[in-house]
Amino acid sequence: MEATTPAPPRPVVAVGGIAVVDGALLLVQRATPPQVGRWTLPGGRVEPGETMTAAVERELLEETALSVRCGSFVGWAERRGHGYHYVIFDFAVTTHGRGTPVAGSDAAAVAWVSLADVAALPLVEDLQGFLEQHGVLG
Repeated sequence: MEATTPAPPRPVVAVGGIAVVDGALLLVQRATPPQVGRWTLPGGRVEPGETMTAAVERELLEETALSVRCGSFVGWAERRGHGYHYVIFDFAVTTHGRGTPVAGSDAAAVAWVSLADVAALPLVEDLQGFLEQHGVLG
């Protein structure tokens, strides 16, 4: 009997929020796979029937406890690995100042990180290049 190769996972639509306030970028440290322990933009899956804007605002509230307003589309990224395939649409977001972020259940930590210090963190794959390409990091 021939072994069958499992079908690749279906792409999942996700969103991320790019918040920069006073020279600092809002980042979360992943608490769940993939890439546990690495730092990334806050965000997550778009729920059925949800608009992209609503998903960005909900996900940032859930992951950081900060209320944000979704702004313009910045760019997209694709993350594929064993058992997952995410297509992530990232948007600029505005906040009421920095506030005090609190890590949600799927984030190990959340922090405002000086733009000059972002590259020194263990970031998720390709995040630094994405941020440089889209003018967030110099």
